[in-house]
Amino acid sequence: MAMIQVNSNKELNIQLSSKQRNFLLLYKSGSENSECAFESIRKATENNSALDIFYADVNVVKDIHTAYQINSVPTLLEFNQSELKGIVKGCHAENYYKTVFEQNAFKASATDGKPQKNVTVYSTPTCPHCTTLKNYLTKNNIPYRDIDVSKDSKSAEDMVRKSGQQGVPQADINGQIVVGFDKMKIDKLLDIRVQ
Repeated sequence: MAMIQVNSNKELNIQLSSKQRNFLLLYKSGSENSECAFESIRKATENNSALDIFYADVNVVKDIHTAYQINSVPTLLEFNQSELKGIVKGCHAENYYKTVFEQNAFKASATDGKPQKNVTVYSTPTCPHCTTLKNYLTKNNIPYRDIDVSKDSKSAEDMVRKSGQQGVPQADINGQIVVGFDKMKIDKLLDIRVQ
C-alpha cells in the first residue's frame, strides 16, 4: 500500500486511469479532524499491498475539491477509474475504513449476481441516532454515502422534499426513504438477516 500525494486535478486524472478502483483523501493539514482521517486511513491500509490511496491537501491543491464540489474536509472519495462512485465525510476509526476498503474489494469480485444497493444516509455530526445507523450499516458491510445536512443546504432541501421530514437520520435505500433508525425496515430493504 502506498499513500500517494497528488498536486492537481490533472495529475489525479492521470493516476485514476491506471487502476479500476481508486480512493482519494481530501484533507486540510493542521486540522485535527483531517489529521485523524489521514492517520486512520494509513493504519487501515498498511497491510494491504494492493491498495493505493491518493491524497491532496486543500491548503495547497485548489482545483480538486472544486471539481468534485466537495465543500468540507476530510472527505474520502471512491472512484471507478475516473468516475466518482462514493463519498465518506469526516474522520472515522481505522476499522471503519478497513470495512470500506474490504467491502469494495469484495464488491469488485462478487459473483452472486445480486445488484448492489444504493444507500445514502442524511445525518448531522451531533446526532446519536445517525451514528447508530452508520455503525449498523458498517457492521453489516453495507457501503453508503453520508451527507452532513448541517453543512449541505441543497441536500437538506432534497431530503425534506423526498420524505416531508426534517429530522435525521434518514436513509435513502434504492429510492425508499427510512426516517430514523427503523431497524426492521432497514433489514428488510437491505436483505439483512437477523441471526
